[in-house]
Amino acid sequence: MNKFVSLAILVAGLIILYFGWQERESALGQASEAITGQPTDNALWFLIIGAVLTIVGIGGVLTGLKKN
Repeated sequence: MNKFVSLAILVAGLIILYFGWQERESALGQASEAITGQPTDNALWFLIIGAVLTIVGIGGVLTGLKKN
């Protein structure tokens, strides 16, 4: 995978993780978690997708560094 594409995926993953964390820590997210015991669906999906993209991006960057 191209290093530039890997870096873009990594940055996108980190941004999505940030938004997921913000969603989880919001007042509505806290209230929902207090009632149901689980984070909201949006927060959960943001965190999962962000984590996957971050791992893929890191893997691509590390693979790109080994090739050079």
